[in-house]
Parts: sequence; structure tokens; C-alpha cells
Amino acid sequence: MRVAAIVPAFNEAGRIGAVLSILEKTQGLDEIIVVDDGSTDETFAEVPRENGIRAVRMKRNSGKGAALLAGVKASRAEVLVFVDADLVRLESRHIENLLKPVLNGEADMTTAVFRGGRWRTDWSQRLVPYISGQRALRRDFFLSLRGLEEARFGIETALTWEAKRRALRIKKVPWEGVTHVMKEEKLGLGRGLVERAKMYWQIGVYLSHAIRKNGSSNSCAPEAPDSSSTEEKRKEPR
Repeated sequence: MRVAAIVPAFNEAGRIGAVLSILEKTQGLDEIIVVDDGSTDETFAEVPRENGIRAVRMKRNSGKGAALLAGVKASRAEVLVFVDADLVRLESRHIENLLKPVLNGEADMTTAVFRGGRWRTDWSQRLVPYISGQRALRRDFFLSLRGLEEARFGIETALTWEAKRRALRIKKVPWEGVTHVMKEEKLGLGRGLVERAKMYWQIGVYLSHAIRKNGSSNSCAPEAPDSSSTEEKRKEPR
């Protein structure tokens, strides 16, 4: 069963390299696909040109949901693991532990929950665990969701909502010692707070829409590559 790591990234220069270095060392990954979601910095240039890494570059910033969809469409792996580009103290064992329940048939989707990284990110995930960006799941489930292109930061909520609606087995996997760089650290306090508020607004919009519609349709998303992205092949997958 082929496994692909999908790494969405927007202006993560100086951070993405550390995450990709860990993924390259992780057992069981057949390919690593980075999706640069219209970055204005050197994120795309920092993607290593080796070890089966491929890169997809969005022509404009389209949001996390669209970036993940572009990455999934660039792969034919049956199992996907989503990994954010700004993680700190990530280790290969974290990725392997996240994948294991899905590969072994013990869960339909796993979500990572930070523990012992730092109190701000720990408490954030205790309060709203459904927004975790680190997940392993089956490709067919992901592509069965509609409206991924417009989901933006609501994508994690969409995945959790649909998995629960369909009575899928979801397992939380603790990631000891892992945290991520917060928006306020990347952008400064003022702009960071604005972007955080925007993120929660996008989550709220999706959730209210899902509740109003009583769930989304099971029809599959189209398989054709998105016209707003281009792919650069690095080397053959391992």
C-alpha cells in the first residue's frame, strides 16, 4: 500500500527544510509532495531536489484545503499523511506512529495531538483537537469530500465532521514534545492575531455550513489536476 506525505506550505522559508529532513528519514513513505500555496518568500526554492520529493506550486494563495487537494491529486498513494511545514521537534517516530493504526486497519483516520511541546499549543489542541493539521487517512475518503477548494482553514474541521458523520474510526495519537511556530511569531503580534482570527472565522464558516446542510455529499471530487497549480518533479519516488 503506497503512502504519500503531503506538506502544504505558505511562506515557510527557513522552517520547511527541517520538516522535510525528518520526512526523508521516515520509514514507509513512498513519496513526499510539497504544495507551495502561492508563497511570496523562498519556500519553493528551499524544497530539496532529492529523495523522491516532488513540489506543486499554486499560482496564487488558495488556502489550505485547496493546497491539500492539489497535493493529493499529484499522488496516487492509497494512504495519505498530512504534515504542516512549521513543526518544531518533529521526529520520524511521530509520523510512523500516526500512520500505523491506518495501515494496520485499526483506524480510518488518525489525528496527532501535541503533548509536552509548549503550553500554548498543548492547550490549543486540548480545547479544539479537531483542528489538528497532522493526520493520516485513506485517499478515497479525502477525495469524497466536496468543497475542498473553498474550505481553506476549515479543512481539518471538514475532515473530522465528515468522519464522525460517517461513523468512521478516528484515533488520536499523542505527539510528545512536538509544537509549531505560531502565527504571532511568524508575523508579529498584531498581524498574527488578525490571521488567527481569520483562521477561526474560516473554521466557523465551514462548521455552520455543515450543520445547516446536515453534512456534505459523498460524491467524489474530480481527479483532473487543478489549473491553478503546476508540478515540478524532483526524482522518482523511493
